[in-house]
Amino acid sequence: MIVSIARLGLIGLIKTLVGAQARWVDAAPTDAQSIYFTNHTSHLDTLALWVALPAQIRAKTRPVAAKDYWGHGAIKRFIALQVLNAVLIEREVSRHSDPLDPLLAALAQGDSLIIFPEGTRRAQAEPNEFKGGLYHLAEAFPKVKLVPVYLDTLHRSMPKGSLLPVPLICTVRFGGAVKFEPAEHKKAFLSRARDAVLKLI
Repeated sequence: MIVSIARLGLIGLIKTLVGAQARWVDAAPTDAQSIYFTNHTSHLDTLALWVALPAQIRAKTRPVAAKDYWGHGAIKRFIALQVLNAVLIEREVSRHSDPLDPLLAALAQGDSLIIFPEGTRRAQAEPNEFKGGLYHLAEAFPKVKLVPVYLDTLHRSMPKGSLLPVPLICTVRFGGAVKFEPAEHKKAFLSRARDAVLKLI
């Protein structure tokens, strides 16, 4: 009951602060297992995209979040694990673990994911070059839909370093799925995926 109330309250808060209005461009909401990949400019990114999804899709979509941020502090940890059902990952690669392992496990059990292929947040309108994680996930699960998303205005609403958001209406634009081509070089795929996000600006 507490989790349900917190979830409804969070959805209402995000809609009040930034709108998180969904706009489907050359695409339509689908129940198919998907990886939603988007630009990353703000701590609100995860929440805005998650809120913009239709309720039945949101229920089985798990944001991917940095463990060093969302795993620290009782409130953030409660929101991440109980309200959002997020997949927490270590951002640093080590000899003992692969940051992609929790994502691969989530995909294997049928969950959809929200990821940020740039990695680090950047207070700019255009996404930086994508890192290789998206490619490796697509390679491991080629049947999962790859849906590009662009989060508008959040780089101005709550950029890196900000403590409180500036109320601005954020439009969450969903594009047509990007098809994974097994023979395609990783760099070419990542460039094509980034272009799919840029087209939504």
